[in-house]
Amino acid sequence: MQTANQIEIQLSKSKLVLLFLGGLVFVAIGIWFIVSPPQISNPVLGSPGKIFVVGVASILFFGIGAFFLLKKLGDKSPGLILSNQGIFDNASAVSVGFIPWTDIVEIRETKVANQTFVNIIVKNPQHYIDKQTSAFKKKLIQLNYNQYGTVIGISATALKCDYKELKAMLDKKFDEVKNKTV
Repeated sequence: MQTANQIEIQLSKSKLVLLFLGGLVFVAIGIWFIVSPPQISNPVLGSPGKIFVVGVASILFFGIGAFFLLKKLGDKSPGLILSNQGIFDNASAVSVGFIPWTDIVEIRETKVANQTFVNIIVKNPQHYIDKQTSAFKKKLIQLNYNQYGTVIGISATALKCDYKELKAMLDKKFDEVKNKTV
């Protein structure tokens, strides 16, 4: 739903299903690496111990990702809501919820491994870390802050829009609100 004052961007169930299935494939590969490790003549990954570690890492990383994707598949809430008051972020497993425009200092982009994120720079990042009730989510948000200088990174991966549309909508709404307060 979209009105003059509010824009809702829904979660893309088809994108989420594809990501979930991809995660399951990597979990299956991880299990294969543990149960029946392939013979690899690569000097870096050739040892059975390293293949085992890669298998465990694959199961953990992609298994946790698949779990969160499965939870998102059942989520009926919009992935992102842009209003005159702020942004409601529900686009990922590490979404922070409501971000008032008054907290936002800057909107910028960051590329990480062929994926571009919209980073929301806020006045008090610790507030968004502290309000997390899940220790796991709190740790992931803290890692985001340590690595990228922000606690809020929004990707279009799970949204019914592409990155350029997402960035343009956020920039436009931020400029509108910023110009009203200046």
